[in-house]
Parts: sequence; C-alpha cells; structure tokens
Amino acid sequence: MTDTDRLPAWCPGDSWCSITTTASLVGKKWHPVIIHRLLSEGPLGFNALQEEVDGISSKVLSESLDDLEDKQIVSRTIVSEKPVRVEYALTELGQSLEPVVSSMAEWGHQHLDPVDEEAASVV
Repeated sequence: MTDTDRLPAWCPGDSWCSITTTASLVGKKWHPVIIHRLLSEGPLGFNALQEEVDGISSKVLSESLDDLEDKQIVSRTIVSEKPVRVEYALTELGQSLEPVVSSMAEWGHQHLDPVDEEAASVV
C-alpha cells in the first residue's frame, strides 16, 4: 500500500486513531454487509447486490455505495450505456477489510443466540 492509498486521519498521534478510522468505515449498519457480499460474490450490479443484501432499501443501498465509493472502498464501473448498467466491486483497500469483516462475522456467530438468529431470518 502506498501513502496515496492511505486514509486521512482526523486524530493523528492518538493511540485510538486507527480504531476510530476503521470504525468509521464499517460502523454503519449496512457497510460491513455490503463489503461481505462483495467479498463473497465478487463484482455485482445494483439489483443483484440489493438481492444479496436482503432487507436494504434502494435508497439506503445507493447512499451506502456512494459513501463507500467516496471512501475508496468500492469502485463503480459503467458496464453498458443502453440500458445503463453499473457494477460495484471492492477496491484493493476494500478487499483489505476481509479479515475485519470475517472477524465481525465470527464474533457474531460465537455470541448471538442461535434462536434469535433463526427468528430474525424468518422476519
């Protein structure tokens, strides 16, 4: 990773800065889910990604993708002009979040009540 690939820090010199910088990327409700699905499935169009992220509205997905694109986690490529079709993929920086997202998933599997998980998936 080059210096130009690094994220700006608003808290340089503070020992907790790396934690808050990472949390700002994955701390929003749908961000880690979107990253997880793109890690698992590879590049996806908007509709396919919305199907993979069950329960997210088009508006929230669009806003989340814009935010992740601004933070250089996701790239957006126009695949065709007529009809307009775009594809979303993780950047190298986004792919580097794999161990973070995997750790979040593992922690959740270890600590969530399996009965609650089943009930939530039925709703």
